[in-house]
Amino acid sequence: MKPIAPGTVIFHRHRGYGVITAVNLMTGWISARFGNEMRTLDLNLSTDEVQHADGEPILFRRTPPDPMPHARLMAMVRELHKAGYQRLYLYSWPKPSGLHWRWHLFTGPRNWMERPWREGWYGSGAEYNCNPVMGWGDTPGETPEELASTLAQFDPTGMAQALGCDEDHTAWFDMVCDALLPDYTFSLGWDKQDGRIPDALPVIPVRRGVPEYAGPPLPWPPGWAKLWGSAHLASTTATILPKTKKDPAGDRSDAVR
Repeated sequence: MKPIAPGTVIFHRHRGYGVITAVNLMTGWISARFGNEMRTLDLNLSTDEVQHADGEPILFRRTPPDPMPHARLMAMVRELHKAGYQRLYLYSWPKPSGLHWRWHLFTGPRNWMERPWREGWYGSGAEYNCNPVMGWGDTPGETPEELASTLAQFDPTGMAQALGCDEDHTAWFDMVCDALLPDYTFSLGWDKQDGRIPDALPVIPVRRGVPEYAGPPLPWPPGWAKLWGSAHLASTTATILPKTKKDPAGDRSDAVR
């Protein structure tokens, strides 16, 4: 599709030829002036059937992106595992309310508590809700394969560190993807006010209108239980949980990382 910007000549079946004066690709709305009219007209690219001057349709996604990108990230990580990048891990901790969530990709040793931070390899809802991209040069709506290719081009050094075998985690992750995708994601965080660590992996829908997860209970990732032992979270918070550290943006997480 040809790009659009202020100054692009368009055609509308009811108004004829016009010129775009403003574009908002985050919402899919444009403003355009037709003929000798002084006032601009607001048009929605998803529903108003706007065309380029040569008749080529201007297409825009008709459905908004998922409020949370975790399912797309899971599918991408699964594809990379199949390609031999088994030392790539997804630390995911969305909140059940959907009002706050984060994700973090990391490579190298599978250390859930001391995870290396690389620019573009983590994100939060506050950013994604305003700009639905991951942050490594991707575009909204990219497929898992496209996301993987874009990430590899963005940070080949980081991807090189993901090469290698981790059969236990890869098998676990593949099983979780089979059970959850495309409508659900997992969370490695939980609310300490709810008591001890849940026996099963917390599962959260990635969009509105999805029923509560009714599948089989899913285990925590390999090595996770060794981090906490059998102690109860409510009574041993001070000794078991690590101190919450600041991320590179200076924001404190509301969940254990």
